[in-house]
Amino acid sequence: MDRMTTARGDFDLARFPEDPRDPLRAWDAADEYLLRHLDEREGGPVDLSGTVVVLGDRWGALSTALATALAAQRPVLSPVQISDSFLGQQATRANLERNGLDADAVRLRTTRDAPPDRIDVLLVRVPKSLALLEDQLHRLAPHVHESTVVVGAGMVTEIHTSTLKLFERVLGPTRTSLAVRKARLIFCSPDPGLPRSPSPWPRSYTLPAGAGVVSGLTVVGHAGVFSAERLDAGTRLLLSGLPARKGPEHVVDLGCGNGVLGLAAALSGDEAEVTFIDESHQALASAEATFLANAPAGATARFVAADGLSGFPPGTADLVLNNPPFHTHRGRTDATAWRMFNGARAALRRGGELWVVGNRHLGYHVKLRRLFGNCEVVASDPKFVVLRAVKR
Repeated sequence: MDRMTTARGDFDLARFPEDPRDPLRAWDAADEYLLRHLDEREGGPVDLSGTVVVLGDRWGALSTALATALAAQRPVLSPVQISDSFLGQQATRANLERNGLDADAVRLRTTRDAPPDRIDVLLVRVPKSLALLEDQLHRLAPHVHESTVVVGAGMVTEIHTSTLKLFERVLGPTRTSLAVRKARLIFCSPDPGLPRSPSPWPRSYTLPAGAGVVSGLTVVGHAGVFSAERLDAGTRLLLSGLPARKGPEHVVDLGCGNGVLGLAAALSGDEAEVTFIDESHQALASAEATFLANAPAGATARFVAADGLSGFPPGTADLVLNNPPFHTHRGRTDATAWRMFNGARAALRRGGELWVVGNRHLGYHVKLRRLFGNCEVVASDPKFVVLRAVKR
């Protein structure tokens, strides 16, 4: 946990799940720049008395600071945070509590929820995915008006010409600020006269030959989801080696993304019960749409937003399929994979199996042998490796 110092006060903030070994903070210079602009804008501070929406607040730093400022101005509405990240919203809840704020001091909504009818201030933390930004700006555009204050924020490495063009095409005239501590702001003036168009997302594609039981089926990809427009090579390798399974098994697609692995398990196991788990609401929407587009009549599945297998009933899964991420926002680490592997071991029954695909250089086999006491290579190519560990 670290302390962010602003003109609005000092805030104790942490990422989620909190890890004292994590060197990354829950905010950066772009968050500080945006908060400073709200108070020091030329022409006077930004009026926050209307509906304030914060899009993509990564760990709740912006929402916590704004909720503190607005708490003294009741009965104004609490700010609305729109996020794709379950972990980000858990961090927001924890950071509100750390700073003495009620849980309802921020209204939490996902990227799949309906936006507020009217938005008076729109603050955007520019996401890594331009597609996700495109989708969300299209969803929010009908709810802004010509007087809406729109300010984006990001590090200079996150804001490109394509970012500015997107704001301008969807919302209206756009300009950018000078860089301060490698952060930059985006100023956009909504133009009600712009023609409105629906989001071009989700998009669908057909799985190629060589993808096992799902070859030729349709994938539905929502914006910002890994492998949203084509099957990635790692998943394809895992699919090619995944054996058919029989009986009433409980299969978990952990970090499900578009849900292709879980769908394959549902189709190859005639009585399989499948649970799709991801921290991304966009991913869960993709997995559900992919499942519904291809699963046989009467097939059912669960779709769960969670921090990996935290809270999952121990000893109840027969098979866990996992293509773990090795970065979270700007942090590249194997911490997420390690939590997933530990969670899988706890969730599996004795004799249950964890199947993992990853880049060769990540060395997941070392961690799996340490954790499970065994690990075998099921399939490999020059870049990826598929590993199988069994709970003894």
